[in-house]
Amino acid sequence: MFSPTPALTPDLQSLKTRLKATWESGDYASFARHLEPGARLFMRWLNLCPGERFLDVACGAGQLVLPAARVGVDATGVDIAANLIAQARARAAAEHLSARFDEGDAEALPYPDASFDVVSSLVGAIFAPRPDTVAAELLRVTRPGGRIVMGNWRREGFIGQMFGVIGRHVPPSPLMPSPMLWGDEATVRDRLGRGVRELTVERFAYPFAYPFGPAEVVAFFRATYGPTVMAFAALDRPGQEALRADLEAHWATHNEATDGTTRLSADLLVVQAVRA
Repeated sequence: MFSPTPALTPDLQSLKTRLKATWESGDYASFARHLEPGARLFMRWLNLCPGERFLDVACGAGQLVLPAARVGVDATGVDIAANLIAQARARAAAEHLSARFDEGDAEALPYPDASFDVVSSLVGAIFAPRPDTVAAELLRVTRPGGRIVMGNWRREGFIGQMFGVIGRHVPPSPLMPSPMLWGDEATVRDRLGRGVRELTVERFAYPFAYPFGPAEVVAFFRATYGPTVMAFAALDRPGQEALRADLEAHWATHNEATDGTTRLSADLLVVQAVRA
């Protein structure tokens, strides 16, 4: 049912090397702490039961895997960034959790066919450059009748628009399809295709809350979030100032807080599929 992973061209290999460096830059463990309230809300779609075999693809610092392991789920996380895997392992060890974390690529998952009951990715696998290969791998490692659950940023939502702001200053590689296409229902249905027997989608307002204002949020992203770190690094000083100003305006325009903090929500497409 599943075709072999296509060979990488030299240009694609170079792009993937740069993407790995992007996600290993900054301080994602610190960045992810502000994502964890939304991740906990997202877990209701996972509906995990003790003993189930669960895989989170592009798991970051363990935002889904660690809570799953706490309730007795056989939880595994995989991520391309070696430093994030090390951080997640340290967190699991500190809590004496049996969660497993592996360094690996969403386009070539290091697991046998049909290894997991539930496979998820929360705004992670969408950033791999070969989406059809990612879709095939998600299907391959899920057992027949198992579930795939994805949370994907939508182009029209706040984060999709934020990446649009960044892209006006630092154009993405022409080899990289927009990650936001994963937030389009028709595209997701086409990518997962006949590999699933049932697929439903719904929208989720993913919460962002920071105890400081929009300018400080942009500074925080600039210091901790890999894509923002690398975007600023690609620009000269005037370019950096222009990007900073545009990002601050974007956060300020959408900020719902009036007390000097930052609070808003970002539009997420939640995809739930049952493997054929």
